[in-house]
Amino acid sequence: MMSLRFVLLLLFQFSVSGTLAINNEDATAKTMEDFSGYPFHEPTDHPSAPPNSLLSFLRVDTTTLQNQIDELSTFSDTPAPSVTRILYTEKDVLARRYIKNLMGLSGLSVREDAVGNIFGRWDGYEPDLAPVATGSHIDAIPYSGKYDGVVGVLGAIEAINVLKRSGFKPKRSLEVVLFTSEEPTRFGIGCLGSRLLAGSEALAEALKTTVDGQNISFLEAARSAGYAKEQDDISSVFLKEGSYSAFVELHIEQGPILEAEGLSIGIVTAIAAPASLKVDFEGNGGHAGAVLMPNRNDAGLAAAELALAVEKHVLGSGSIDTVGTVGILELHPGAINSIPSKSHVEIDTRDIDEKRRNDVIEKIHQSATTIASKRGVRLSEFKIVNQDPPALSDKSVIEAMEAASKELNLTHKLMISRAYHDSLFMARVSPMGMLFIPCYKGYSHKPEEYASGHDMGNGVKVLAMTLAKLSLN
Repeated sequence: MMSLRFVLLLLFQFSVSGTLAINNEDATAKTMEDFSGYPFHEPTDHPSAPPNSLLSFLRVDTTTLQNQIDELSTFSDTPAPSVTRILYTEKDVLARRYIKNLMGLSGLSVREDAVGNIFGRWDGYEPDLAPVATGSHIDAIPYSGKYDGVVGVLGAIEAINVLKRSGFKPKRSLEVVLFTSEEPTRFGIGCLGSRLLAGSEALAEALKTTVDGQNISFLEAARSAGYAKEQDDISSVFLKEGSYSAFVELHIEQGPILEAEGLSIGIVTAIAAPASLKVDFEGNGGHAGAVLMPNRNDAGLAAAELALAVEKHVLGSGSIDTVGTVGILELHPGAINSIPSKSHVEIDTRDIDEKRRNDVIEKIHQSATTIASKRGVRLSEFKIVNQDPPALSDKSVIEAMEAASKELNLTHKLMISRAYHDSLFMARVSPMGMLFIPCYKGYSHKPEEYASGHDMGNGVKVLAMTLAKLSLN
């Protein structure tokens, strides 16, 4: 008969060897997962299982994401660390090619429309249902940074990769959208691609005669980049309402709130309504020394006075949500010893309240008329370039973003976007929502713009979870 001591020794050895085997198996699995980027043990959840069952499988490759952001930033017309990428230029075309390649590597089916909006789709197991979309832009104003818009495109592709690695199967198809020309740099029209997707007939008509600062027409520029090939009518870009069941955009905040409050995620409830104005004054000009002050009709001083009037009316609106900017002020002939005979002013004003913003625009117009009369110059143009309504995020999309943030144990808050985005116009096509992540000191539109890998990873996880939830609806 075996002694009790011998039996206990056998049991101990079996227990230790079994534990070592399990630990070795786990270590091997972890090594394989780290190497391949895919889970060694496939999830057992049914494709339509609740997204929160995927939590333990959501792994964001932040190193690759940052490398892609850095590589995309090299497609620029200005040296690092700045980025300049203007619509339909050579660098823009190369950057688009880079994104299409990444979409293809992620297994997405890629297509483009007549103005260069790019779509990468992951088919769901009920592909006839309206898909869920996400995306942003990659064009960049002169001497800006490398995260604005780009996080929402490359981050969206990574969110798809995260869901694929987790074993998730979407019910509704998921689509990544790269929007053409969110920035107004070349043709003076912000969110050009998303405006057209939202069905702007006025814009489609105006683009037939629109030219840039070098007198190159929009259609000529588009064709040089490989778009607008078949016909001048670009209404084929228009989407029907309901083309998407939901749209979610991931973006850096472009403001300091999240970083200052130590929060991971901002859930956007509304996007402020932007308006753009162009104003021209014409005076007599003359020699800076020979024309005495009482005899001058100075178009430059008229523009300067209007700039101060903009500030006055914005501050007098009664709301901190009203903002105004004189971003362009040009004088002709532009010589130090010549009284300006012409001035050109471009004004941006925004508010989450459309009526309050429109009241400010009317007061600016009244001031321009009064200033012209007082200074003896002519108000040759007062043009409202665009006057867009604000957009509210959809309740169901907000709830999905909030639920994802909570399930991931990420701090978050509801907030307003005072910058406008492609989401503003996608709200006209489908239920819309936006996710913000912190950026360093709120910097944006400058080379110092920065978002950490940690914050981008959190944003991608929330986006992936949100897309999963909306896909299963």
